[in-house]
Amino acid sequence: MVSMCMAVQAQGEKETGSGKKTEADMSRRVVVTGMGAITPIGLSVDEFWAGVKEGKIGFDRITRFDTADFKCKLAAEVKGFEGKNYMDFKAAKRMELFSQYAVAAAKEAMTDAGLDMEKEDPYRVGVAVGSGTGSLQAMERSHSRLVEKGPGKIEPLFVPLTISNMAAGNVSIQFGLKGKSINVVTACATGTNSIGEAFRAIQYGDAEVMIAGGTEGSVCPIGVGGFSALTALSTSEDPERCSIPFDKERGGFVMGEGAAVVVLEELEHAKARGAKIYAEVAGYGCSSDAYHITSPAEDGAGAAKAMEYAVADAGLAKEDITYINAHGTGTHHNDLFETRAIKLLFGNHAKNIKINSTKSMVGHLLGAAGAIEFVTCVKEIEEGYIHRTVGYEVPDEELDLNYCKEAYTEDVEYALSNSLGFGGHNASLLVKKYHE
Repeated sequence: MVSMCMAVQAQGEKETGSGKKTEADMSRRVVVTGMGAITPIGLSVDEFWAGVKEGKIGFDRITRFDTADFKCKLAAEVKGFEGKNYMDFKAAKRMELFSQYAVAAAKEAMTDAGLDMEKEDPYRVGVAVGSGTGSLQAMERSHSRLVEKGPGKIEPLFVPLTISNMAAGNVSIQFGLKGKSINVVTACATGTNSIGEAFRAIQYGDAEVMIAGGTEGSVCPIGVGGFSALTALSTSEDPERCSIPFDKERGGFVMGEGAAVVVLEELEHAKARGAKIYAEVAGYGCSSDAYHITSPAEDGAGAAKAMEYAVADAGLAKEDITYINAHGTGTHHNDLFETRAIKLLFGNHAKNIKINSTKSMVGHLLGAAGAIEFVTCVKEIEEGYIHRTVGYEVPDEELDLNYCKEAYTEDVEYALSNSLGFGGHNASLLVKKYHE
């Protein structure tokens, strides 16, 4: 009888290093208490958001290398960033750009959250910061040394400079975060999956606080050349008409760079320390197209399922959703198939949903895209403002939804953010206005 009771009890509890978990532990509420951003239109959340409301674009001719032999001439580069302004000079020297961006954005987010690590159990504060590519620049440099001077001249720190998990690793090291530390790599869905997995970690009881987001710094010859070879990049040389999601004249995405990091926190933990609460993370959904290495599923079924899961996870009806921050890359396939996905899930209600693309201003930040779009959703909820899709002018026949040609000032109760990555990775996050 005793052993039977213990077996029954074990079904509802899970032993971990932090104690037993009950069903209540596994459905804890998770809120956003801090945000940080390094973007092509601003080196802080405030600067970025001011640029968004202004409709500012970060597109210009590439300055990092000579583009004479490249079809793509434009990118959304981060301007004026100096790693030493955010961390010790020696520490910055041991980080590639993608890691520096991550540490800078994490520093802003933690400061914004008022998170004092001297008052926290460091083993209950984790990291989930992903990068889609790691450092392509370090690969370029070391390959040149290998070919020109032999293997003995490869940089001693080549591997730790290059591998994508070093964004999370460096954030952990810089701020003494000893909890779960993970690097999700799902191409352009990386930022969304990172925040989603951080949300689950807190919800499940594996952490009280997670520093989560995405980072990327791939504006370099092999990065731009590689995406150009896929015919994924816009070849427009007009900054006003290069990144134009949902527009009939769209011709590809514009590569961006930067990072966005948020502080996610268990609600009672946040309240106990008097933290400001920006919004609540309410739902997270994922799926795989199992279709093609670069193209989304043509019927939109995979993306629709990720959105469906996120809405259901939040306990909402489809009719509750009136705003979507789309993946909206500006490629022909993505915008068409994402539109089909929205129609597939929401049916006639799709006509009532406002849809915009932040990439119309900052380009495609790859592994950081979903994270900066998450920050955008939080700010839109906070201020009751839905930004316009900048540059959207020419409607496409099958793309017949409301893509926010103009901005809207209205109450935003819920925001659904989509990310679709090469390999068929689909991820959606549901953010909502915080209520007691």
